[in-house]
Amino acid sequence: MATLLEHIDAIARKKQRDVLYVIFDLKSHVGDDFDFLESYKWRDDSIRETICNWLTEHQITWKKCGDIATEYALDSYRGQIYLDVPFDDNDPVYVLVRDYLENPDGSMRFETVVLCYLPLAIAMENAHHDEPGFWEKWSEDF
Repeated sequence: MATLLEHIDAIARKKQRDVLYVIFDLKSHVGDDFDFLESYKWRDDSIRETICNWLTEHQITWKKCGDIATEYALDSYRGQIYLDVPFDDNDPVYVLVRDYLENPDGSMRFETVVLCYLPLAIAMENAHHDEPGFWEKWSEDF
């Protein structure tokens, strides 16, 4: 049975904290060209595979996730992953992840990868999505 993807904002609300996630293939997202929706194949992305393997090797919990939920569009999965690591410069696991994904100047080590931070306050703006039956009702009206 397939596992349903959780939106990153739903994960933040469930954890009741700010969360980190990684998006891939940023180069394709730049500009007004939406060809990336058809051209990016996350299963074939060797950089994504390298990062996921590194996280697993370092016993850092991660899982697939969706973008921030929106009521205005449907979006397919593009390889995003949630990192079960607190955003805290005093946390050694966060520092390990940050130093792997970012250069010392804060730029990304991998050109097609972005380490993202979602504050709980932003995630809470979609708290109404957690009401029982919300998405079922939404899909009927879509």
